[in-house]
Amino acid sequence: MYFRKIEKGFYDLKGNGNPKIVTDLMTRVKVREKVINEMSLYDKYDVPSGERPEDTAFKHFGSSQYHWVILMTNNITDAYYEWPMSEQTFETFLIDKYAEPGAVHHYEVSQSSGRTSGQGPDDYSYLVEVNSDATGAQSVSNREYEQRLQDEKRQINLLNPSYLNTFIEEFDKLVRN
Repeated sequence: MYFRKIEKGFYDLKGNGNPKIVTDLMTRVKVREKVINEMSLYDKYDVPSGERPEDTAFKHFGSSQYHWVILMTNNITDAYYEWPMSEQTFETFLIDKYAEPGAVHHYEVSQSSGRTSGQGPDDYSYLVEVNSDATGAQSVSNREYEQRLQDEKRQINLLNPSYLNTFIEEFDKLVRN
């Protein structure tokens, strides 16, 4: 549905004088920061392991064709790398990236000023990366580090379904100009 709305043009892909109709992949639409940051438009959602954007769209909007709305409203341009991995894919990723997934990735301590504790089980923003010899330094393994990144990706915002048509109408206006 997303690419059907994008302008088409003729392009000679092979350089043989036989142009084909192609979608202009350089067309980009970005959701305004004001809209992204307006939390009253969204519901928080924790993506379950293995769920793809199409699955989330079907569950939330009743149709998988709106997966692009979920990606846009979460500023995700690459659903393969920016969407949370399934547990199986994550394990394969760890083995491919690290010789020792359990080895130390870095050390950290709580900040000495400002917030010195987390605001929930997945909040690590109060921690500061330090050298291993810093007082109170705690090691973070490669696995823990990568799992934290996945947990961040897992927490998305879903546009309230009552605003879906307005969002699509605005998108249509932007891609037509």
